[in-house]
Amino acid sequence: MNKDNPFSTFSSNKTTLDFQDSKSHDKRKVWVEAFGCSANVADAEMIKGMLYNSGYELTASRKNSDLNIIVTCAVKDATEHRMISKIKKYSKEKPLVVAGCLAKTSKELVESFSPNSSLLGPQSLNRTVQVVDGSLNGQKIVALDDSMSTKLNLPKMRLNPVVSIIQISSGCLSECSFCQTKLAKGTLTSYRIGDILRQVKDDVASNCKEIWLTSTDNGCYGLDLKTDLVDLLENCSNIEGDYKIRVGMMNPMYVPRFLDRLISLYRNNDRVFKFLHMPVQSGSERILRKMKRGHTAKIFLDVVKELRKKIPEITIATDIITGFPSESERDFEETLSLIEESQPDVINSSRYSPRPGTLAAKYPRLSTKIVKERSTRLHTIIRKTTMRRNRIWYGWKGQILIDELLDERKIQGRNSAYRPVIIEIPGSKKFDPKQLLGQYLSIKVIEISNYSLIGELISQFP
Repeated sequence: MNKDNPFSTFSSNKTTLDFQDSKSHDKRKVWVEAFGCSANVADAEMIKGMLYNSGYELTASRKNSDLNIIVTCAVKDATEHRMISKIKKYSKEKPLVVAGCLAKTSKELVESFSPNSSLLGPQSLNRTVQVVDGSLNGQKIVALDDSMSTKLNLPKMRLNPVVSIIQISSGCLSECSFCQTKLAKGTLTSYRIGDILRQVKDDVASNCKEIWLTSTDNGCYGLDLKTDLVDLLENCSNIEGDYKIRVGMMNPMYVPRFLDRLISLYRNNDRVFKFLHMPVQSGSERILRKMKRGHTAKIFLDVVKELRKKIPEITIATDIITGFPSESERDFEETLSLIEESQPDVINSSRYSPRPGTLAAKYPRLSTKIVKERSTRLHTIIRKTTMRRNRIWYGWKGQILIDELLDERKIQGRNSAYRPVIIEIPGSKKFDPKQLLGQYLSIKVIEISNYSLIGELISQFP
């Protein structure tokens, strides 16, 4: 998954929440841009919702705004550099609010490039209006304290009208040596099932067709409430309406405790996409211990084998980090072997980059030449693996749910295994493709690529 954009194929480096400008011209105008994971997009939607309810006008043009907000990501070096470049540029134009993970984890860094910008942390969204009010009045407001108990049932302005992003918890229980997210979001706080259900019901009533349940780690959901993810899914899938649920990322260590129940739910409930995102990060047991991942390569492989045995069509996504400190050639070969044996459908890879404040940042780094060479080899394996998995779907016929407009003539839908299928609208059709969002179309897969399936209609456009 490209973590910079959860609305791309599996999760364009930026996500700008575009919509029509209000007709009013006497309100102060705010422009919002979000980077990173689906939780960051959800944060941006809530920021916009709270500002709109407080009388602000949300504009689709940065040039027309009175104040800009950037919701930042701090997952790796390349992303951080892109964030800093944006912050430097935007802070020269007009008042700026830096929100998201980078504001929380790297306050001094942000302030070194933009000393007058206000800061808003991931768990401080309830102070959004106060921060924007102050910033427009020439004040610098720093709101980085964890002042929210939940992010549910807050006003939203959605990027995609058919997709509801619902955060089911904040923080996590992991202690990964390379990850800065825990520094930004803290330990696990699961939101109560009843509160989540109210959000799902409201969003389904608002005609959302895809319900994304997201968090830092869905696998540990409920451990602090004596419940778990499967209990939550069972409750959510009992809500009346026309919708499907996409389960977000979960770390492998937690999956075995509810795997049998999860498989049963996936097999017997058409409201849940047959999709699982489970990052393994490395195939080397030694490197996994240095990463402090809390799982072994065998745990990951056993879960994948059981899922494939019981649900052959399931889409399994994973993440790999190349070039972690002290990774040897043997360690890297073990990662390639794990990919060959497990055959994930989607593999998101990234080169290791040290994040400030993490344990791994103190480790000696591998040479850039070695990391680059291994990354090239890994991508070759990834292309072969994903193409092999996509061939399984060649000739498949069935329904897809249209959830994204790629351009004026191309749309994208998802099948029951959350596989992206691209359809080209016939040139003779003259209508607004937005009408197709949330519609089900019957298609046949006629072509495949490394990243998606290409389909043709076997029914009329609605």
